[in-house]
Amino acid sequence: MKKTITILLVLALIFSLSACTRRSESELIVGATIVPHSVLLNLIREDLAAQGINLRVVEFTDFVQPNMALMAGDLDANYFQHIPYLETNEAWAAALVPVFGVHYEPFGLYSTRHSNVNSLPNGAAIAIPNDPTNGGRALLLLQAHGLITLRPDAGLRATPLDIIFNPRNFRFHQLEAAQLPRSLQDVDAATINGNFALQAGLNPLRDSLIIEGPDSPYVNYVVVQRGNENDPRIAALRNALLSDKVRDFILRTYDGGVAPVF
Repeated sequence: MKKTITILLVLALIFSLSACTRRSESELIVGATIVPHSVLLNLIREDLAAQGINLRVVEFTDFVQPNMALMAGDLDANYFQHIPYLETNEAWAAALVPVFGVHYEPFGLYSTRHSNVNSLPNGAAIAIPNDPTNGGRALLLLQAHGLITLRPDAGLRATPLDIIFNPRNFRFHQLEAAQLPRSLQDVDAATINGNFALQAGLNPLRDSLIIEGPDSPYVNYVVVQRGNENDPRIAALRNALLSDKVRDFILRTYDGGVAPVF
C-alpha cells in the first residue's frame, strides 16, 4: 500500500512539474539583442496580443547564446543575425532556418581620436570583431574604401591573414563585437556593428568615418528551428514586423542607422 501511494505521489509530482514547465501554445518566446531588435519586437507586442499571442522577448548581449538557446528549445525564434553569421557554424546552419528578413544595420568605422579616415596615422590600431563573418565584414569595408587589399579568394570570412596590401601598416585587434564601442578609447578606430553602435549612442550615418552602402548582404533575419517555418505564430510575427507601423518607426527613430528591407 505504501509503495502504491509513493508511486502515485511521484507520478503526481512529475505531472505537476510538467504542467508548470509546459509552454502555452499562445506564447511566443523570441530572443533578441537589444537595439533595434528587442525594441522592434516590443513595439508589436500589443498587435500580437490582439491575435491571442503572448510575445515574450528575451534579451541577449552577445551573438552566440541566442542560437544556442534556440537550438535547445528555450526560444521559439530569434532575431539578431544575418545569414553569413548563421552559416559560420555548421550545427546552427543544419538546425536553424532564416524565415524572413526585416532590416540591415550599416556597419561603420568609428573613432574618438580622428575626425576622418585620411587622418588615421601609419601603424594605427584598428579594432574589428573577432567572429568570422563580422571580422570579414570589417575588412571588406576597409577594402571597399581603399585602405587595405585582401586576397581575391578571401570572401566574406576574410581575416587579417588575408591582407596582401596594407600601405599604412594598420594593426588589427580582434575583440568580441559587443566590446567594440568600449574599445574606442584604446584604439585609433573600431569597426562596429550597427546595433552595438546605436546602443552606445552612435549614429552610423552621422558618426562613422566610413560606412557600408545599401547593397549590404547583411540583412537581419528572424530565425527558427528547422521544421517550424510554418508555425502560425511565426506567420503572425512576420505580418506584425513587416508592417507600415514598424517601417515608419524605423525610419523615424534611427535616422538611417537601421534600414528596413520591406
